[in-house]
Amino acid sequence: MATRRVSEPSHGALTGQAEDYLKVIYEKAQGGEPAATTAIATALGVAPASVSGMLQRLARLGLVRVERYRGARLAPAGRTVALQLIRRHRIIESYLVTRLGFAWDDVHAEAERLEHAASAELVERMAAALGHPTEDPHGAPIPTAEGKVDERRLQSIADLPVGATARVVRMSDRDSEFLRYLATLGVRPGATVKVAARAPFDGPITLTVRAKRHQVGVAAAARVFVEAKTR
Repeated sequence: MATRRVSEPSHGALTGQAEDYLKVIYEKAQGGEPAATTAIATALGVAPASVSGMLQRLARLGLVRVERYRGARLAPAGRTVALQLIRRHRIIESYLVTRLGFAWDDVHAEAERLEHAASAELVERMAAALGHPTEDPHGAPIPTAEGKVDERRLQSIADLPVGATARVVRMSDRDSEFLRYLATLGVRPGATVKVAARAPFDGPITLTVRAKRHQVGVAAAARVFVEAKTR
């Protein structure tokens, strides 16, 4: 079967590190506010001064727009690069889990290493072999080859009132230990959860999952995103 080649932006000067910056800026600015320098530095494990220098370089390339004292947003060209990188990452994760037997909590670091090296043709062959998936193993939407992606804002389990039932949609893939913890609770994309009780003063939330009750902290519940079910 022939595979469709996906054009990639010609920013020959971009390193893997620069691509990582664009991806982090995309993720941090999804709430509508610019990605703060300190947030970018924390996500990438670098000094804020290093972030400032890279942002200026990316701005000169027309990939980001820096807002003084506020942070950075992606320019259209930067958004294209970021979504292509995210597409590569999530397709690679999907391939590693579906075809190579990796556990869902063990693919993020591997995909991080491969996403910069994988060509567009290789990624599209992986996608075709998987039947063109729309979500990765953690429920995150996979951008299309044309750069379209589901960017709707979802509520978390921590936002749900007592008695609410919801379907788990997605969670971050960055924390392997957290993913293993969720697996022990039966909390995966597609699972149904019900908030049975909430302790006061940010105490634990009692969840019913597959007829079993579990207590989870508010911080953990806030990292699992859901769609509320209507009765």
